Amino acid sequence: MGWGRGPGAAGRRRLRWSNDEWNGAAALCAAQLPLVWLAWWFVAEAGHDDHGRGGGFLGIVCAPLILPLLGVLHASAQIMPGATLARLVAPRRRGPGWAWHAGASALVGAGWAVLGRVVWEDWSLPDTLPWFAGAGVLPVLGLTYLRGREWGRWSVWFRSAGACFVLFAVGGLGAAALADEYEPPALSAERLAGDWHGDHGAVLRLAPGGRAELTRVPAQPDLDATGDYTRCDGTGTWTRHPDGHGSGGRDGVLVRLDGDCGEETYWTIGGTGQEPELFALFGDPDAGELFVLDRD
Repeated sequence: MGWGRGPGAAGRRRLRWSNDEWNGAAALCAAQLPLVWLAWWFVAEAGHDDHGRGGGFLGIVCAPLILPLLGVLHASAQIMPGATLARLVAPRRRGPGWAWHAGASALVGAGWAVLGRVVWEDWSLPDTLPWFAGAGVLPVLGLTYLRGREWGRWSVWFRSAGACFVLFAVGGLGAAALADEYEPPALSAERLAGDWHGDHGAVLRLAPGGRAELTRVPAQPDLDATGDYTRCDGTGTWTRHPDGHGSGGRDGVLVRLDGDCGEETYWTIGGTGQEPELFALFGDPDAGELFVLDRD
C-alpha cells in the first residue's frame, strides 16, 4: 500500500491506485463511519426535537447494513482522489507523504461540501464543511499504519467489521447515556396567541379570544380527499390542549375551521422557549409530510 513508482521516468510517483490500497481505504472508511455517525447524531440530533418521527437513533442501528457500500463510495470519492492530489504536490514539497495525503483528502472533502452548497440552496456550508473535511483524516492515518504490513484483502474487512461492532456497541450506549433528553417548551395560551408562519406563504393567526385565521395553512384532508393534507384559507377556532388532545402525547393547539376545507388539525408545540414552533405530521409517521410553523 505504498506510494510506489510507476513505469515512467525515475523518481516519478505513480498516480494510479492499487487494488490493495483502494480495498484498504474502503474498509477503513467503513470502519470509521459509526464513529462519524455517532458524533453527528450526538452534536446535531441528541437533545433536539425529532418532531414525532423518532428515527434519529434508529438510523444508527440500521447503518451497519449499508456500511460496506458507503465505505467504498467514501474511499472512491475522497480518500483515493486525495492520494492522487497529494502525489502530484508532495514531490515538490517537504514533509511526510501521509501528512500531504491527509491534507489533500480534507481539501477534497471540503470541495464536496462546497458542491453541495451550490446544488442545494438550503445546504449549510458552515455545518457540513468540517464534517466532510474531517472524514478524510482517520482513513489516511489507517492506511499509513497498514502500509508495509501483510494484510489479506478480506482480513482488512473482517477487522473493519469488528471495529464497527465495537464502535456501535460502546459509542452508541455512551452517546445515549450522555445525550440530553429533549423537553418541549411549556407555552400558555397567552404565549401561543400571535402569528405563526410556514412555507409557501402559510400563516396561522391565533387570536387571544380563541379565534383563528388561516392563510394557506396545511390541514388534515377531508375523508374523500386523495392527498395526505390540504391547504386551507378561512377562519375558525383554536384551543390549547395538554397531553396530545387526550392521547397522552405532547401539548399543542387544536385548530378547527368554520368552512368545509379540511378537518380539525392538531399542531404540536415544539422548538425551544426562545424559538417555539408548532408542527404537524401528515401521512405516514416515518415518511410523511412534516410542516413547521415559526413565530413571527
